[in-house]
Amino acid sequence: MWPAPQYLCERNSILDTMDFRTQVDAKADFTIGYSDKIMMMGSCFAENIGQKMRQAKLDVLVNPFGILFNPESIAIALEQAMSGKKVEAGDVFFHNGLWSGFGFHGSFSSPDKDIALRKMNDGIAAAHSRLANLSLLIITFGSAFVYQNAADGRVVANCHKLPANNFVREMLSVDFISNRYSELVERLTSLNPDLQIVLTVSPVRHLRDGAHQNQLSKSTLLLAADNVVSNFANAHYFPSYELLLDDLRDYRFYDTDMVHPSAVAVDYIWQNIRNNCIDKADNALMDEISKIITAANHRPLNPDTEEHKQFAKRQREITTQFAMSHPYIDLSEEIMKLETALKPI
Repeated sequence: MWPAPQYLCERNSILDTMDFRTQVDAKADFTIGYSDKIMMMGSCFAENIGQKMRQAKLDVLVNPFGILFNPESIAIALEQAMSGKKVEAGDVFFHNGLWSGFGFHGSFSSPDKDIALRKMNDGIAAAHSRLANLSLLIITFGSAFVYQNAADGRVVANCHKLPANNFVREMLSVDFISNRYSELVERLTSLNPDLQIVLTVSPVRHLRDGAHQNQLSKSTLLLAADNVVSNFANAHYFPSYELLLDDLRDYRFYDTDMVHPSAVAVDYIWQNIRNNCIDKADNALMDEISKIITAANHRPLNPDTEEHKQFAKRQREITTQFAMSHPYIDLSEEIMKLETALKPI
């Protein structure tokens, strides 16, 4: 065999030492665990990660006011959660066959006024109750652009398909967001001195604002978040935006709309959260819980066989014992599924 040319040996040596991606340091100075009570507020990206937390059986309340994109709407919602003040009949409006509220996502709207009010007030009550003993508040900013109601100048969380000329659009400044959230962190900490607050910026691009305007918006959010985190020991930043835009940085990791992260990208960011924010003991618990959930969701071709009944019985015992030894983890749904599997068809 002929020896490899010297230049090929040198080239292979260089390639062996190269790393063909930008690795973002996501090491966190806060922790997430099964003993924590968590609340997430913000954009649809908060929904994605919140769903991962729910699947892992962490004690998390996700978007009690629905999806909120801009920092001011999130701040208004937090203030309402702190006060616990209810939405009244005069606070909602009727449009396109639905009763809606400017401080809530469209998922809270209803053709029935009483149902809409109940849903909104249930969200406020859930957030108010959780703030009392909250361990971790995770806020995800989506856009620095806000829409103000032209009638009274108030920022709305959702325009609910009302005519565009009903609103005035503007971009919040870095100073406004920084000052607003500095005050909020102080108020929240005075109510709950042990509270840890995590700020993150959604990697979802708001291209309806225009590519350049989206970049300005995201930059504004990043600068404001950094200002707040720099001034408070209990405020932290997690680089969700950077993990997708700088680390993954490829259209393979976007959904079909080329704007939202794909399921693979969400999984990747969630894995970074697990690796950097959750300790080994709780990560091991997550793996055990995942096996329990997979077993409970198992759907055999012939569910009435003795073999499956024995499997379901064994898994029910495992799940029940696990739930008894970890009472802060809710596995009631999985136990119910396994008990249902034991009933004759």
